[in-house]
Amino acid sequence: MRRGVRLGVDVGKARVGVASCDPDGLLATPVATLPRAVALESLVQLAEERAPLEIVVGLPIALSGGHTASTEDAEQFARDLTELVTVPVRLVDERLSTVQAAAGLRAAGRSSKNQRHVIDQAAAVILLQHAVDSEKARGVPPGEILVLKGNNA
Repeated sequence: MRRGVRLGVDVGKARVGVASCDPDGLLATPVATLPRAVALESLVQLAEERAPLEIVVGLPIALSGGHTASTEDAEQFARDLTELVTVPVRLVDERLSTVQAAAGLRAAGRSSKNQRHVIDQAAAVILLQHAVDSEKARGVPPGEILVLKGNNA
């Protein structure tokens, strides 16, 4: 597995959850829930502060394997992010990460009203942990890298 910190991003319509992992990819942890309106700028700042190897953006593909409006939204968000950062941005399938996060929070006794601000972070943690675990197991990074204008080749 490649060594280095990674940022995980769960894109939502109102909020964007962010997680990070240690350089060895052992454990993903929550970082922040960002209002969508300032998420790109905040992610640029987080990337400058944490110097990640890459940013992993969740791609919400339908269970059938098809694309939805949320898929297109996440792809556009990732393309916009790629234009602003100097590290690679990778799209990784995140089917059911938000559902899994909500179930985990309910199991921990968090009510749905109290979990809105942490569910996006929890989904980002699940996405990022899955990505690093997948890379460890398979020996290759999951998903696909976005390359625009040579910023992060």
